[in-house]
Order: sequence, then C-alpha cells, then structure tokens
Amino acid sequence: MDAVAPMVVTAAGRQSPQGRQSQPAVVRDLGRQPYEPVWRAMQRFTDQRDDDTADELWVVEHDPVFTLGQAGKPEHVLAPGDIPVVKVDRGGQVTYHGPGQIVVYPLLRLPRLGMGVRDYVCRIEQAIIDTLAEWNIGAERQDGAPGVYVGGAKVAALGIRVRRGCTFHGLAFNVAMDLEPFRRINPCGYQGLQVTTMVDLGGPSGMAAVKPVLLDHLARQFGLHLQPSSTQPDLSA
Repeated sequence: MDAVAPMVVTAAGRQSPQGRQSQPAVVRDLGRQPYEPVWRAMQRFTDQRDDDTADELWVVEHDPVFTLGQAGKPEHVLAPGDIPVVKVDRGGQVTYHGPGQIVVYPLLRLPRLGMGVRDYVCRIEQAIIDTLAEWNIGAERQDGAPGVYVGGAKVAALGIRVRRGCTFHGLAFNVAMDLEPFRRINPCGYQGLQVTTMVDLGGPSGMAAVKPVLLDHLARQFGLHLQPSSTQPDLSA
C-alpha cells in the first residue's frame, strides 16, 4: 500500500490530504435495506454523475446476503443455505452482509481528491483502524489481504470498484452481528479465516455509537466536509 499522505488542517477546520481544501460530501443513511436495490442505485449514480456532482457516502445495514466479487470463485461459497448469493461487480471474493454490520459506500471522485486507488484503500483501512482505537482496540492491516484485523481475525472487509475515476462499493464493518453465516463461506477467499466483531473485542453493541465516529474518521482521511441529507436515493428501479 502507498503511505498515507501528511494531513493538515484547512481553514474550515477539516483535515485534508496533501493540504487540499476540504470537499463537500453528502451523507445518506439508508437504514436497513436489501442488497441489490442499493447496489443498482450505486451503479446508476456512478454512471450519471459528472465532474460537478458532489461526492456522497451511503451508510446502510443490509438484509442477510452473500456477495461474490468479479473474480470470485463459487467454490468459496460452501453452504449458503437460505441466504441468497449475489454476483456483483466489485473486486474481491465472497463476503457476508447482515444485521449488525455497518456498510459504507463512498461514492467519490478520486482525481478531485488528488489520490489513486491504492491510497484510497489505505485511507479506508486507516479510518477503520482509527475508529477502533477510539475504544482502545488495536487493529492492523495484513499485507496482500485488504481489510482490518485484530489478533489475526478480520473485523472489516473491503470490496471496491472504480469507474472513470469514481468509486463505488466500499467497506463492511462488523459491529455486533451473528457470525454464523461466515462459517458457510471461505471469507474473502481464505479457508479458515477467523472473523470477529467490535462488540466481541470490548466495543459498543450499538451501531448508533459507531456510525458518527467512523464517518468522522472517513471525512478526516479524505478531507471531506460532511453534509447529512434526509433525501434517499431511488431504490425502486
């Protein structure tokens, strides 16, 4: 991974990568939603945006689903049972989304933020590491295996897609969820990979306590000025 660039405080009081002025970003909390309508809405947003479209961060909790990335191997889905498997257009192998997991989809234009894809991934990981540190949980990266780990167990997964310099898909952060479905897959394509949750590491059990902290650290990493919105994307198409 590329090293994280130095951070400085802008006149607006926000930290911005490489000393850039902070950029506005709309935050939409979608609540709990099925996976596919949100995925399709992300695709539409990315296809329709232009150079003047403001960046957005979508925060969501998904109904139970396994998602298999573009290069994902079906043999890593061991026994899905009653949980649907959706083949998607992100990188990576198979993962699980479900209640008690914070999913954030950063819909960002990387050239405007002055960063490349590897730096983007590194900054997401750092935001999660910094969030865990707020509850005195020491976390780290692992070479060649994107995500965030505590004691070798994965607490957050990353799966991204970049199209014309614009990002979609994102991160899944295990806060307080049932981990049984992870035993039905080889998480992220690794047989026997241990998975953990924030609550099992001594953190809070409530999503509401973690969301604003995670969003704040994401804003700091990307130099964003967050603007919450009650308007929801169209999930009906």
